[in-house]
Amino acid sequence: MLLDYSAIPAFFRKDSAKKLMFVKSFYLEAENWARGKQWLWRAVLLLFFVYAFIRHLKDPMYESILGPLNLGIHEFGHLIFMPFGEFMHMIGGTVFQVFVPLFAVFNFYRLDDYFSIALSFGWLSTNFFNIARYASDARRMELSLVTPFGAEPVHDWNYILVKLRLLHWDLRIGGFFKLLAIVSMLICFLFGLWLILKMIKNRPLEVKIKN
Repeated sequence: MLLDYSAIPAFFRKDSAKKLMFVKSFYLEAENWARGKQWLWRAVLLLFFVYAFIRHLKDPMYESILGPLNLGIHEFGHLIFMPFGEFMHMIGGTVFQVFVPLFAVFNFYRLDDYFSIALSFGWLSTNFFNIARYASDARRMELSLVTPFGAEPVHDWNYILVKLRLLHWDLRIGGFFKLLAIVSMLICFLFGLWLILKMIKNRPLEVKIKN
């Protein structure tokens, strides 16, 4: 049986065209959304993530004001995944930490709130920094752990990596999550800054006259 290899590039070109159309549509929708929006208070929120990003890079133990929220989401994830077995119970905290900010991205896209999408990527980054610290500590187990139920706390990532026989990769896995944190925060900065510039450039005409 002969395969028609000539059809393969066409398939990928078609798929790429759809992605390009989505990106172009997203760009136009976001630009139109930014028209006339107030930019100053949004810039303050973006500067908070700039500050948090610098602190996270300088100090792996740093926790922003989002730390307690992230911890609560982590612990709630353990509860949600508890019925699915011990392994899923242990990894559920990390899974939920990633899922909730990503769901926020999807939800704000559905609501056409594009700046909140940018901030959600910053929030996701703070979770990735937290996971990176936790995973990197899997062998040393030096972090102080908490549990809302008063039981003896278990180191999630020590358990996970022992089960997967990847404990010797803890620093590499932690480094991977740190890379995801950096990429996520850069998305927050670049998209957020682009939106703010569009807000400033596309201010209503009467505002420009007053100035």
